[in-house]
Amino acid sequence: MKPHIEPITKPVFKLGQPDDNYKYRALPSPTGKYPYHLNIQDVVAGVNTEKMVFHMGGDTGSITGSVGTKQVVSEMAGQYKASRPEDRPQFFYHLGDIVYHHGEADRFDKQFFEPFAPYPGPIFAIAGNHDSDVNPDSPVVYQSLDSFKAVFCDTVSRKVSFSAQSARKSMVQPNVYWTLETPLANIIGLHSNIPKYGVITNEQREWFIAELKTADAERGDKALLICVHHAPYSADTNHGSSQPMINFLEGVFEETGIKPDMVLSGHVHNYQRFSKQYADGKTVPYIVAGSGGFDELNALANATDKGYTNKSSLFDDVQLEAYCDNKHGFLKISIEKTTSGLSITGKYYALSSTNETNGKAITTLADHFTIPLAELAY
Repeated sequence: MKPHIEPITKPVFKLGQPDDNYKYRALPSPTGKYPYHLNIQDVVAGVNTEKMVFHMGGDTGSITGSVGTKQVVSEMAGQYKASRPEDRPQFFYHLGDIVYHHGEADRFDKQFFEPFAPYPGPIFAIAGNHDSDVNPDSPVVYQSLDSFKAVFCDTVSRKVSFSAQSARKSMVQPNVYWTLETPLANIIGLHSNIPKYGVITNEQREWFIAELKTADAERGDKALLICVHHAPYSADTNHGSSQPMINFLEGVFEETGIKPDMVLSGHVHNYQRFSKQYADGKTVPYIVAGSGGFDELNALANATDKGYTNKSSLFDDVQLEAYCDNKHGFLKISIEKTTSGLSITGKYYALSSTNETNGKAITTLADHFTIPLAELAY
């Protein structure tokens, strides 16, 4: 008889996890000026001010050269060619874990530059725990985030010395935590460090509070998105939810009275969409999109498994709305001005088994959601 599997409807905490906060590493110096803003129009020419479309995803790195990463990139690149001009993606925002397992420079070619060569747009990023870690056995001495900074936080755009023959140049993000300014959204990218459930210092917390206030002043004209690698809410078997990230975000939201329109994360190797209902009536989607190509995908937990628990007041108003835990994939986000205000549309594309006829992955639309926002401020 098959064991009873009770459907998951809530996030879970994985029980019995050791404290690994000793892995925390101090952050490198910023490469740009406080408050660490980058205007997308300094990077992308001709940004559409009525409708902005972009890709998101995380955990694309793979020490074995995952076919999944190449298929994900191929499908995203195909959307550039197939889309109408107004629906064409304008960039990819990486949610972290670009290079496994210790962010080594000599692994960037095979894990990032080569698989992303077909992608025609610019790539922005926050760092994941593996991008931030340091290999103690490396014959080359390096510091946490050295290679990530060289690729994504340069002072000018130029060829990266360890990118082999890649034509992709360095990005000019001003810091490892930073805000991407666009005509239709402010996208705040946090850095949650190396430990399994993440750590954010008081210095970054104060910056985040200021960024929320700045972005909130533009609400109505712009959406507010938050990206952090470690997923606050998850129902998977490998990580589960991050209580430190929940406490961090909820503490700041309570202190400022400001909540985002969406929170996006990687770290967990699957796709999950949660909704959190707040007491003031606002519903915020918390999305995990860490299925970008790493070989091993993370299944959802069985609600009856004693290694996990969903019995927590932190989960009372959080509901799992959709998930895909057995296929690689990516998000396509659209933010659009409508007659009634801004609207965010998300589509999650899952890559099924390879088509035997042409060798291409079969792509299916696994989730589709729309978030209407407040009226535009005129």
